[in-house]
Amino acid sequence: MRAEGPRTVQVIAHSRPTLEADDEQAVLAVLRSGHIAQGAQVAAFEDQVARYVGVHGGVATSSGTAALHLALLALGVQPGDEVAMPSYVCTAPLYATQYLGAVPLLVDIDPVSYNIDAADLQRKCTRRTKAVIVPHLFGLPAALEALLALGLPIVEDCAQALGATYDGRPVGSFGALAICSFYATKVLTTGEGGMVLSRTADYLEEARQRRDYDEKAPSLLRYNYKMTDLQAALGVTQLGKLPRFVQHRQALAAHYTRRLQAYGMAAPAVPARCSHIFYRFVVQVQRDLEALLERLAAAGITCRRPVFRPLHHYLRQFACPVTDQVWQRALSLPIYPTLSVDAVDRVVDRVVESLT
Repeated sequence: MRAEGPRTVQVIAHSRPTLEADDEQAVLAVLRSGHIAQGAQVAAFEDQVARYVGVHGGVATSSGTAALHLALLALGVQPGDEVAMPSYVCTAPLYATQYLGAVPLLVDIDPVSYNIDAADLQRKCTRRTKAVIVPHLFGLPAALEALLALGLPIVEDCAQALGATYDGRPVGSFGALAICSFYATKVLTTGEGGMVLSRTADYLEEARQRRDYDEKAPSLLRYNYKMTDLQAALGVTQLGKLPRFVQHRQALAAHYTRRLQAYGMAAPAVPARCSHIFYRFVVQVQRDLEALLERLAAAGITCRRPVFRPLHHYLRQFACPVTDQVWQRALSLPIYPTLSVDAVDRVVDRVVESLT
């Protein structure tokens, strides 16, 4: 809460983890066991996530960025190779690419889905393009059919989309590899953490060999990217609740849509072949976004730009005009499983007030 003159304003956070009694019990059980490092809980979590997505296996990691790094290593990305990615994304794909001395190839986005634009990727890729990182941004699957048709190895970035489907199949089951992130406010959380997923055993083995170095010969460059059993135990209980989390997000998104349609701010329609889990509920506004964010914060509503800054603003590599337009207008409203319908109504009321 925040004091405002004689009254107290209840602040609505932009995002929150959903932590319940069974999560606490699972973590306490690991603490009491005395084995808190990588062990049986990590193996169980890897197996359960892989089964959920429908792939051969998983390799749990310390973060989603570490998972991206290992996925690119498994694909054999070398210094000087190009790795394509959308400009409209966080910096994790950029860093994972730069760790390898590879070159990020920045691609514009589709103006409706905000996902990587397959046509722009086709125009920009070269003989040096080794792979493409495909984030399913904000919980909506990218146009996988068009992307797969280009013939490039795909790393699906499911950091915001675990639980979403494309043509009835879970995202993460289409690419050569996929990664997840389990940061505190992701779809499900282990506090920090990530995972590499694949249908191909050789890719998984390469990632597993490089994830840690204890009692292994230094024949490969290895890393300390392990997840702990404490984290994995939390992940197991969270995964069991994922369908409920997704259902609540979708219900809140439907309520947002009903309320905002009258003001022309509803989120874009979801393609029939996709399910959207609404990790973010993003609308576009025709106002000074920074001033709007300040007004909403003063009213106790925490909203965000859904992407802090496009990557081409840092690298100045290619023009990405659609990305620029979306970045200037996109507003992310609070949405998470513990948010109430009453809170959504309050958010809508304050947004409308701030725009009039």
